Amino acid sequence: MKIAVAGGRGGTGKTTLAINFAQALAKGGHEVTLLDCDVEEPNIRLFLPSEIESVSSVEISFPDVTREKCTGCRVCAEVCEYQAIAVLGNKVFIFPELCQACGACAWFCPQKAIREIPREIGKIQMGRKGRIRLIGGRLNEGEVLSPVIIKRVKERGLDGSIAVIDAPSGASWPVMAAVRDTDGVLLVTEPTPFGLHDLKPAVEMLRRLELPCAVAINRSTLGEKDLWRYCLSEQLPIVLEIPDDRRIAEACSQGKTLLEAFPEYREIFLQGWQNLQETFGVS
Repeated sequence: MKIAVAGGRGGTGKTTLAINFAQALAKGGHEVTLLDCDVEEPNIRLFLPSEIESVSSVEISFPDVTREKCTGCRVCAEVCEYQAIAVLGNKVFIFPELCQACGACAWFCPQKAIREIPREIGKIQMGRKGRIRLIGGRLNEGEVLSPVIIKRVKERGLDGSIAVIDAPSGASWPVMAAVRDTDGVLLVTEPTPFGLHDLKPAVEMLRRLELPCAVAINRSTLGEKDLWRYCLSEQLPIVLEIPDDRRIAEACSQGKTLLEAFPEYREIFLQGWQNLQETFGVS
């Protein structure tokens, strides 16, 4: 089964749950692939330091204009769907933060004045810790094409029978890139007004993508009941609840995983995994 662990906002505990699902399954003898697709700020390595097996560069093809050939015809700007090109007089300006490396400008340029050159936008690191294979991407500072790196990470890690993806937070384009091609998505939230507010757009996004989803409630003993009522009204199965326990926060602040600090939680995560299998109809 391949699941993505996501959340409406940062700080709800999605990375914590993704790591501990992987650890619970690995301790049971399963080979697990754990993918850190929160590429703008990956942090799984902080809790699961591993032996690095390889580091590879992620590059895109970026347009470069040969000024001597360019006639200022504006064809490149007209075909660019992302408005990443502006032509002023006979000068062509390309905005790197808008370019999606689609190659249309080079393809349609009548003077063949545009060539594509490689530009690094990030890196992918692969490693292993016991039965857990770790694959994580990191976007270079100043770059915006995180979906490209997310796609490359998934290409390397969705070949196993069990894969857990730590997705970015929110309901944006990078999140959609992370959750696609999975058996389902686990949305991590907490029983607070902010938690419920940020959960709703994530649920709507997944329904538009026609992806099944379930809910995990972190800090479930806070006392707010609106979250449970919402899940009931929207027919969202709650597959896992983690109580509000200061000891858990203290363990995380020390760089420990939940299962390392409290091994008794393993059965809770295994039951949560079984609930996910039943919810998504995947063994």
